[in-house]
Amino acid sequence: MNTTSATEAREIGNRIVVAGIAAIVLILLIAAVLLFINLPDANAFNMRVEQLFVENDNLTSNAEIKLLEILAGSGTAFSDTLSSYRFVIFVLLVFATAMLVAAIAFLVMLIALTRRMGQIERKGIEVNSLLISRDQKAVYLNNFEFKLTEAAIETLSVLAEARMDDDVMTGAEIEGVISGRDAADCDEAAGATRIKRLRDTLGNQMMSELLIKNIARKGYMLAIDKDVIKMV
Repeated sequence: MNTTSATEAREIGNRIVVAGIAAIVLILLIAAVLLFINLPDANAFNMRVEQLFVENDNLTSNAEIKLLEILAGSGTAFSDTLSSYRFVIFVLLVFATAMLVAAIAFLVMLIALTRRMGQIERKGIEVNSLLISRDQKAVYLNNFEFKLTEAAIETLSVLAEARMDDDVMTGAEIEGVISGRDAADCDEAAGATRIKRLRDTLGNQMMSELLIKNIARKGYMLAIDKDVIKMV
């Protein structure tokens, strides 16, 4: 039930993020359309100059004609400048949209990573991978290698196979699988003893790897940051 609820919550959160990003893109798109609509027409200046030519056909002197030519040239320059401004505004809006979407995505990833790190910190250690090597009599837990006895390897292998099948095994069943006998003929305490030995062997090595370090020819020390230690 908790797994289902967590999955549903994660899916709802993902849909909210996607909807938020889509809403931001839509708002920026509407703003861009309104901005381009309200920009002055690039040919407005040329149209006014043309209107001057039409309405003032009595302008015949060289100075007047030269002035109209200058106005026409200015209108063309204004049209080209406004067109370039439109392109620059479009590029800036696209860049702003991309940056805003990227910022939101990174923020969501950072929040998710922070929550994940908090869960790992509260849980202590989280197993992301478990590799059992029978030949080397070793177990690779995440990035750590632990040496186990053959009996401990067998016990862990049985538990791993049962976990992949979502089975829960009693001590008698564990002893039966390892010894090759029927579970009804096995003692519950025998399987429990195997589990205890596995826990002791693996736990001691984990504590040695994660907490208490053995420095060759020097001695022992805690493998943690001294700033996190508190004594009451």
